[in-house]
Amino acid sequence: MSVGLSVLIPIFNWDVRELVNSLAAQLEDWNGPVEIILLDDGSQDNFRKLNRTLATQPNVRYQELPHNVGRAAIRNQLAAVAQHEWLLLLDNDGLLPDTRFLARYAAARDRATVLIGGTRYEATPPPDPALFLRWRYGQAREARPAAVRQAAPYGQLTINNALVQADVFRQFPLDERLTGYGHEDTKFGLGLATANVPILHLDNPVLHAGLEPAAIFLQKSEQAVRNLARVYREDGFSTDSRLLQMALRLHRLGVAPAARATLGALAPALRRQLLSTAPRLRLLDLLKLSWLLRELA
Repeated sequence: MSVGLSVLIPIFNWDVRELVNSLAAQLEDWNGPVEIILLDDGSQDNFRKLNRTLATQPNVRYQELPHNVGRAAIRNQLAAVAQHEWLLLLDNDGLLPDTRFLARYAAARDRATVLIGGTRYEATPPPDPALFLRWRYGQAREARPAAVRQAAPYGQLTINNALVQADVFRQFPLDERLTGYGHEDTKFGLGLATANVPILHLDNPVLHAGLEPAAIFLQKSEQAVRNLARVYREDGFSTDSRLLQMALRLHRLGVAPAARATLGALAPALRRQLLSTAPRLRLLDLLKLSWLLRELA
């Protein structure tokens, strides 16, 4: 009996035609029925006009939401209408590395119920200096080989490129309380860890093409820190996050108030440096620690 695949791609202000066309050229490599479900999450009209052309393609289902519902809710909606046994979760700004992307997932799907393919970035820096911070962060913190990710499988889980059995995803839906940006995958990973659901990390990365300017990336990073604090505060979970572990250690040592005040005073200077043409990731770590100490106060 053939095993089906539902590719789930939420869209927000991005042209997904290259990604969808690359996927469409590989559908036979899955060795089973495949559907590609596109759900627009309140994009601008110019992006909707471009992406609507995909609705005429075989195997593609395209729909639009009247307003933005957020990263967690839209993935849950996509999973709810998926027809097949496996779900491939992709971000709209990913690009496939080669013509064997689906084939590698098909070859590994019998080895686990959750498979994480990983992310990579261009080897050379972007020409626009405003994108340096996001590119450096991705290269240093996100583009990790499978062996490194497998050493901490739940803490290294990301859902921008994940193959998940549909029953597993529906048992552990994304937490829609986490609005804005970040850590819906952290909460998903914690649920899987608690239930001892095995995760297999693969070297099957997508290329992250959607680099944000530094100012937007800092805004999203602050949102992510708020979500991390919420996961910890409301659910009592302690994650593999080094940022959270550092904040909790400062609290245990009784120096969190002093650290919060010092880092708060330094925050404007840290932000200015990160917006420069030579951003330093260590300073981003300090700025994020400042935000988290404020959230946990």
